[in-house]
Amino acid sequence: MTPELARLILAQICLHACMAGTRMAAPLLALREGYSPAAVGVLLALFALTQVFLALPAGRFADRHGLRRPIRYSVFAAVLGAGAAVAFPVFPVLCLAALLTGGATGAAVISLQRHVGRAAVGALELRQVFSWLAIGPAVSNFIGPFSAGLLIDHVGAVPGSTSGYRAAFLLMAILPLACWFLVRKTRELPPVIAASGGPQPRAWDLLRQATFRRLMLVNWFLSSCWDVHTFVVPVLGFERGISASVIGTILGSFAVAAALIRMVMPLVAAHLREWKVLAVSMLVTALLFGIYPLMRSAIGMGLCSILLGLALGMVQPMVMSMLHQITPEARHGEALGLRLMAINASSVVMPMLFGSAGALIGIAGVFWTTGAMVGAGSRAAWLLKDSMPAHGGHGDIKDGKSP
Repeated sequence: MTPELARLILAQICLHACMAGTRMAAPLLALREGYSPAAVGVLLALFALTQVFLALPAGRFADRHGLRRPIRYSVFAAVLGAGAAVAFPVFPVLCLAALLTGGATGAAVISLQRHVGRAAVGALELRQVFSWLAIGPAVSNFIGPFSAGLLIDHVGAVPGSTSGYRAAFLLMAILPLACWFLVRKTRELPPVIAASGGPQPRAWDLLRQATFRRLMLVNWFLSSCWDVHTFVVPVLGFERGISASVIGTILGSFAVAAALIRMVMPLVAAHLREWKVLAVSMLVTALLFGIYPLMRSAIGMGLCSILLGLALGMVQPMVMSMLHQITPEARHGEALGLRLMAINASSVVMPMLFGSAGALIGIAGVFWTTGAMVGAGSRAAWLLKDSMPAHGGHGDIKDGKSP
């Protein structure tokens, strides 16, 4: 790992931890104020809503302007969102904080992933650098919820007081400033000049390629599992009387496991094949979702959370490696934006669906239904096997179309 990549990973951790901590604290505050699981589902969906509309423009903006300018705008939005929750910790402002911190994280991730992918040479290096970069969200998904949970429980006269929530949101507002400090001196890569002449390619043209469509479908299945875990664990823990700090630890154990498996992956990248890792991850996730709701104690939930983190932690590096191999370099940002838009469109709808489904069939039913869906969808990952040998490097799709 180069020093520059290490700085970018730390920057990503700081910004993503702001969103992750806000995403854990805001639903708990809403539940404390008497809002229903369905309302909490709406709140969680807002963390992804901005990214649905912002992802494609953010990808094109990153293709034109590189790394630093998108990060600067993202830091401003994240500080504004978390800071508003400090000043006014009420449900409408929590919704605003969700929109701003979620959108900021999405735009920053696109520019970071594009920069790192462009700097890599060959499929092996892509797997390595994206495994390292993927450690960032895993670590931040521990730091954000864990630190927020501690502040909620231990700041103020009693655990769970408004002062504790204000302290948690204040820390979340400070973290993005460290992100900008780390990124501001990063050297920009030379701009990519797209081929001139002919009609302007559209983002949706990328979906004409069968491999790209299958990869997006697999990514959607597995990102839905991440959403289920993020939404259901706080609700399940709240119903069972588990404290905020323990709920944060359960979510944090998932993040630590994901980070650990991503630290190992660069060392064994030469022996990994993207399609195989994705298929195994889907099958293991389906099995764990069948077991998770049967665990009654915090220890049992934590164990399932760790195993699930190991399975889902392998996904993003493999998806990003494949994505950069099958799209043209001049459109990496656009392809990343399309991917982020697709999975966040799902993240807008799915938490609301989880909240409604949880009221009808119970939390266990949400786990089991999602597990069955992912297990059945694992065939799409196996079908990626036949397409990978033809894609040995960057940009085998020309202007978003199949050769």
